[in-house]
Amino acid sequence: MLRQCFCCARFVGPAILLSGFVLASLPGNTASGSGGDKGARVYCYMRSNNNNHAVSWQAAYALIKRQSSGLFKTSPEHAAVMITETVVDRPEDHPGCARFLGDLFGKPRSGSYPSDSETPAKTPVLIPDDGSDRYSY
Repeated sequence: MLRQCFCCARFVGPAILLSGFVLASLPGNTASGSGGDKGARVYCYMRSNNNNHAVSWQAAYALIKRQSSGLFKTSPEHAAVMITETVVDRPEDHPGCARFLGDLFGKPRSGSYPSDSETPAKTPVLIPDDGSDRYSY
């Protein structure tokens, strides 16, 4: 059965209509790929204002999920990569945020972050792993 295409007014079959709908709704095809940009802005702003990783991550991930226009939910791992890519691509837009990016992929360090003027510790700090997956949903 032929139908008129909603975007170009041509008559097409159902398979072409469905494939056009799916392609239009894929995550990379938004007018502005702003989910990662906004997520990075929120995460970096909150971290630079002394919020801990958990609170900053929840806010940034919630925003990225809402901004996503794809058929599937954005995974926490993909959201972390989106934030990282944004910060690495434009570090001038997120000054000082690079030092927080490791917390997106591993256990956050306890306490405050050392300033650039402090010398690093000579002995490695072991972070206990309780086996839980912080990104499980």
